Amino acid sequence: MWQFLKEYISAPDTIGAIAPSSRHLAASMTASIDFDKAHCIVEYGAGTGVFTREVAARKRRDTIYIVIEQNDRFYEMLRKQFHGMPGVVLIHGDAGNVCGFLREQGFRHADYIISGLPFTSLPRQVSHRILSQTQKAIGTEGVFTTFQYTLLRKAFLEQYFDIRRIVRVWRNLPSAYVLHMKLH
Repeated sequence: MWQFLKEYISAPDTIGAIAPSSRHLAASMTASIDFDKAHCIVEYGAGTGVFTREVAARKRRDTIYIVIEQNDRFYEMLRKQFHGMPGVVLIHGDAGNVCGFLREQGFRHADYIISGLPFTSLPRQVSHRILSQTQKAIGTEGVFTTFQYTLLRKAFLEQYFDIRRIVRVWRNLPSAYVLHMKLH
């Protein structure tokens, strides 16, 4: 918790919360994943690994789980927790390069992408680059799930995806909206 708050204070435009996500938010973020059928799952902005732990525990052993984290301290925390775990590929990098990361693992598309990135506070051009790459990365069949603390960027997200479902998660600090999306 303290590490998370410290990172938020040092970079509030790239760390979108003052506290790690709750297990209730993690459950909602992973609710649309069919773990029995998923071959490739990607996570953007894993932070302290709340969603990562949920997915890593539930995925099939042969499912590839690409976890992308740009923040140095969070990446080191993730590396200590998940290094060597079967099928978990940790990447210290930019979610805007997701298509390249998928190719490196032998995939054209991800079945599911979950994101903890703060699209409300990210610069518009950074969000555009990531969302454009995400469109290519999920292809016609994949699902993109993100959470936001407000719906201020809902119309912006709708430029890229068809929002299939929005779930409000009250048991999180602060409460959050989970958006499950597919291509138009």
